[in-house]
Amino acid sequence: MSGNDPTHRFSSEAVRKFESPDSNDKPGGLNEVARHVAAQYHRDTMSPVMVSGVWRIIEFAVLFLSGLAVYCLYLGAFTHLAWQYPLVLAIGSLLAVILLALSDCYQISALLRPVASFPRMLTLWAGTFALMALTGFILKITEDYSRLLFGIWFVVGFIWLFGMRLIFSKLLRRWARDGRMERRAVIVGGGEATEQLIRSVEKQPYNDIRICGIFDDRDNKRSPAIIAGYPKLGTVSELIEFARIASIDMLIVSLPITAERRVLQLLKKLWVLPVDIRLSAHSSALQFRPRSYSYIGAVPMLDVFDKPINDWDSVAKRTFDIVFSLIGILVFSPIMLATALAIKLDSKGPVLFKQKRHGFNNEVIEVYKFRSMYTDKSDPTAKKTVTKNDPRVTRVGRFIRKASIDELPQFFNALFGSLSLVGPRPHAVAAQSHNLLYNEVVDGYFARHKVKPGVTGWAQINGWRGEMDTNEKIRMRTEYDLFYIENWSLPFDLKILLLTPIRLLDTENAY
Repeated sequence: MSGNDPTHRFSSEAVRKFESPDSNDKPGGLNEVARHVAAQYHRDTMSPVMVSGVWRIIEFAVLFLSGLAVYCLYLGAFTHLAWQYPLVLAIGSLLAVILLALSDCYQISALLRPVASFPRMLTLWAGTFALMALTGFILKITEDYSRLLFGIWFVVGFIWLFGMRLIFSKLLRRWARDGRMERRAVIVGGGEATEQLIRSVEKQPYNDIRICGIFDDRDNKRSPAIIAGYPKLGTVSELIEFARIASIDMLIVSLPITAERRVLQLLKKLWVLPVDIRLSAHSSALQFRPRSYSYIGAVPMLDVFDKPINDWDSVAKRTFDIVFSLIGILVFSPIMLATALAIKLDSKGPVLFKQKRHGFNNEVIEVYKFRSMYTDKSDPTAKKTVTKNDPRVTRVGRFIRKASIDELPQFFNALFGSLSLVGPRPHAVAAQSHNLLYNEVVDGYFARHKVKPGVTGWAQINGWRGEMDTNEKIRMRTEYDLFYIENWSLPFDLKILLLTPIRLLDTENAY
């Protein structure tokens, strides 16, 4: 399975359209072909890491349930060693999955070729029983268990294990063919080095990389418009807009490692994106430690940046958000109901206020808040920051803003998935400081959007909440947000969540 067979390259018609001077390019934005390509890749894909991980869970369940079925049919349901047998079957199933994982049997290439993996799988399954027998011998408990039962489980379990892999391999091939399971890559660079890289990647059997296009700042004389069948879609600056539209997993910088200045200039622009960034090392004579590399098949890459909170980490964080959002809604529901009633009695207008803010990967999301301003004086764009004794704020509004009660409806944002409970606080789309947008004040500001924004965050519990009336405050908030992204963990999230109510007692900067 190669994600870059000729059928997935760009058509000659599309290439001619790209090269045509009459293409309807938007000034300062993506050209028509790049925008079309980005739209094609807008849908998210299934991560191969996640697919492999879920399949481990499925195989554990299949092995355990097959053993349990043999036990119930042979000895009767829980009539002999009622808890010991299920425990031994569970341990055996878990041991088998661990051995298969250690032997790379859950790599996508192995899952795609179950017949080729047959001898290794059979050896490992037999090794599982050998280890169980050895453990039973050492503990002197082998006489308590039926040898015939385990013999039947050995046969039945392996038939299920291998049979399901045959079916699953067909499903994987279909997903790969339909573009539902792949890693999408964009190459930065051009010329002969990029062509060599593409050829090397395409030669790798069973790789899951789909090359979506090439971006390069150099003109067509130094960097051809079409390389190995892929057109140059734009400049590096335009790549950032492309990656906001398309669901991209990886950026591969195809430049000589020795071109330090140019590589650093590119990385300074690209690190704000929530993707893996790799530096191609396939044509470099320099040698680094093996653990410095990652590989696409046998093609070496130097790891520069990793996408934060990816794969199973994202599952854990989403579970954290759902559980604690539900708890928050239940705990604070009396306060939210009382606040809604107070707002309704205090001034005319809706109870809730919806504001457009920057979300993950710079997408625009709607954030819920309790309305704290007079309806006719509200500022959905947040161009004018709320200040102390602001006449636009209602009496109830002053209190709920001071106590941060106006933010409580964002538990529903976190529950539905547009926000996380913990993360960089989302700023309004048009938020400004001294008539400058925040991204014009802080270099790399948009790197805050490499993860979902949060209801609360590391910056807020360290005192950087409320009015952002100086450039220094914006810089400090961004600095704390980036520290959170680089050091994320579930215990860190829990720490921030537990400290938030305590730190909210300091209302000096909340107006």
